[in-house]
Amino acid sequence: FKGGDTCEYLLSSGRFLGEKVWQPHSCMMHKYKNSEAKNCLIDKHIVFIGDSRIRQLFYSFIKLINPQVKEEGNKHGNIPFEDKSASIKVDFLWYPEVNGSMRQRIKSWTEGSVAKPHIIVAGAATWSIKIHNGSNEALAQYKINITSIAPLLEKLAKSSDVYWVLQDPVYEDMLSESRKMITNEKIDAYNEAAVRILNSSSRNSKAKVKVFSVSKLIARETIMKSADGLHLPESSRDTNAMILMNVYCNKIMKPIDGSCCQPQPPLTLIQKLAFCFFTLSIIGYLIINLIHRNNYRKNKSCTDLESGEEKKPAISTPSASTLEMLLHSFCKLGLIMTYFYLCDRANLFMKENKFYTHSSFFIPIIYILVLGVFYTENTKETKVLNREQTDEWKGWMQLVILIYHISGASTFLPVYMHIRVLVAAYLFQTGYGHFSYFWIKGDFGVYRVCQVLFRLNFLVVVLCIVMDRPYQFYYFVPLVTVWFMIIYATLAIWPQIVQKKANGNCLWHFGLLLKLICLLTCIYFLSYSQGAFEKIFSFWPLSKCFELNGNVYEWWFRWKLDRYVVFHGMLFAFIYLALQKRQMISEGKGDPLFSNRISNVLLFISVVSFLTYSIWASSCKNKTECNELHPSVSVVQILAFILIRNIPGYVRSVYSSFFAWFGKISLELFICQYHIWLAADTKGILVLIPGYPMFNVLVSTFIFVCVAHEISQITNDLAQIVVPKDNSTLLKRLLCIAGFFSGLHFFSAMQDQSRH
Repeated sequence: FKGGDTCEYLLSSGRFLGEKVWQPHSCMMHKYKNSEAKNCLIDKHIVFIGDSRIRQLFYSFIKLINPQVKEEGNKHGNIPFEDKSASIKVDFLWYPEVNGSMRQRIKSWTEGSVAKPHIIVAGAATWSIKIHNGSNEALAQYKINITSIAPLLEKLAKSSDVYWVLQDPVYEDMLSESRKMITNEKIDAYNEAAVRILNSSSRNSKAKVKVFSVSKLIARETIMKSADGLHLPESSRDTNAMILMNVYCNKIMKPIDGSCCQPQPPLTLIQKLAFCFFTLSIIGYLIINLIHRNNYRKNKSCTDLESGEEKKPAISTPSASTLEMLLHSFCKLGLIMTYFYLCDRANLFMKENKFYTHSSFFIPIIYILVLGVFYTENTKETKVLNREQTDEWKGWMQLVILIYHISGASTFLPVYMHIRVLVAAYLFQTGYGHFSYFWIKGDFGVYRVCQVLFRLNFLVVVLCIVMDRPYQFYYFVPLVTVWFMIIYATLAIWPQIVQKKANGNCLWHFGLLLKLICLLTCIYFLSYSQGAFEKIFSFWPLSKCFELNGNVYEWWFRWKLDRYVVFHGMLFAFIYLALQKRQMISEGKGDPLFSNRISNVLLFISVVSFLTYSIWASSCKNKTECNELHPSVSVVQILAFILIRNIPGYVRSVYSSFFAWFGKISLELFICQYHIWLAADTKGILVLIPGYPMFNVLVSTFIFVCVAHEISQITNDLAQIVVPKDNSTLLKRLLCIAGFFSGLHFFSAMQDQSRH
């Protein structure tokens, strides 16, 4: 079941997802744009040599370079094409039969009298069947001719990419009278001869003629849509051309979503060091475990001969137990990271492209909603946005987002717009939760900051090291981290205004509102001043964290997309806590939040607002325009949901333990999906069990959820060790962490230098 030679799979096997999307067996196919095709083929000479079917493939191929090309010119003659901007030359040479003329042309490339093409795509047979009326003598002559050509093609394959295109089946019922002798039985006989003869003298050599047999599979599904029963419809030809482009260009361009024909990336220095660290942790944990077991056996309930009393086993020291917990956590983490690497960096497991259908998104959504309602329990407290309720909210949102990602629903704009609200709602909770904590507790200590930063960033830092990805690649964690620091800075800078101080003097409330207005002004300024934003985050060391592909544009785009929602969360928390303090809301069990009249009015407005937003989002036609409006209007549906969920007393008093369980590990689920549930950095789907899509999703999901849960526990355990409450110990740990990141930066600089 391992991936094997994905190039061979790409050229020989696959299936259709829907009607037009071709899925190669075991790997992902990238859809090349014109600019990418030009960059790959710059200064290259490509030759298509054969009959009318090869001519069709030639036109589809050059349209990937220049879509404006029209199928003009002599159909039974040579057709040149040149793109001067990229120095690309593509020629079609009309040789409808495998005969002496074709052999002579191929031989001229091997003798050096003519420059060798970089890519040669050849194939022919139907003309031989047609001209000789499908006779056996013609087939025998074809075998002789291809036997004479095969050594020349194999010789060219040592320095060029040579492809032999097998003949596609025909739709016999649609063939004209002059082509009735071209039967699928004859075509199979010619294909069998070509496959048997080609590479017969170089079976153990790496330089081989690549047999392009996948077009046969594509033709079987689409030939009935042919105009004449012989030539493929345009969509099928385009698929064949895209396969050719992937075979040649993937190893050059290395697209993330093009895993076919890509070699396994070499281990970096930092990855090797991480491997050594985890190996030593596993060895260290096993040694300590063995020592403890031996000590336990020696001291186990052995009776003292003099007193007749039992001796208690020796109690391990706190430092020893801390070291054991540390090594145990790193031991588990090392095994988990090995699984991550094998899934998404080693060519061990298969990967497939996503394919969206309405059923693949909405049926799982309905299923998990039914499950969530089934696991309904009473909450411990009935306050607005209590802990169980926020965990439930995070949980169902995360499950919907996971289904959105694996189903490829981003291509359906109404779903995309609603998912954007879910991401905004998570950031709303960030603003609400952190503001509430600082406002009520007044705890601005270093310990609290370090605990939050560690829990948010630990897994991502480890993945950046193991998976060789930049920090900004996992964009959501930098987003919540920066917003946490903004909330902290807003409330911690002088004057520090907290609830206890504000209760003594109402003027402090106005002081806090003034702070929030200043924050809103800064957000507004940065959102409309891309230059100022990029200057701030282009300074070292911030640039090392927030750059992606050499610039911070992606970070600016992500930040701008939900720029106001954290502020809305902070403002909602401030208003709610002020109302709660003045006992203007009722949060008793079963009681509506306000008086019956006000509750009914607010509930009606909330339902109308919720539905109005959904109607607007569903009617979106342009993603760019809708994204521009989203930061200002997403809060409408978020507030509507909060009021619908909390105004009725009964609804506020219950929660789904099923969703709440997932909510507690929502951050780990979001990050882990990148590599062990999805594949190719979220662009595709991980295939552990090929051929059984539903069973594969069940197995990979089970492993994925278990791993996320385990990582959550590891993070919590390590947070207690790495971030202690004692300030002097914490300072020492912070110095160690600073040293670690300095070393990481040094090795990263070494890697970059060696790559250049």
